[in-house]
Amino acid sequence: MAVLKVIEVLSSSSVSWEDATRKAVTQAAKSLKNIRSVYVQDQSASVKDNEITEFRVNLKLTFEIE
Repeated sequence: MAVLKVIEVLSSSSVSWEDATRKAVTQAAKSLKNIRSVYVQDQSASVKDNEITEFRVNLKLTFEIE
């Protein structure tokens, strides 16, 4: 039987929410093994001079504990 753990991760990107999500998973994979899924809990964006300058995501990342 597998034991899974869920952690909360925050990430940002100047490109898109999808890119912020990919960056979070890529960075987390450097220290976590067996990542199973990612759930985007919240999305937000920073705005300056009527333009979006940063896309932000708050994710729940699930991985298997060995």
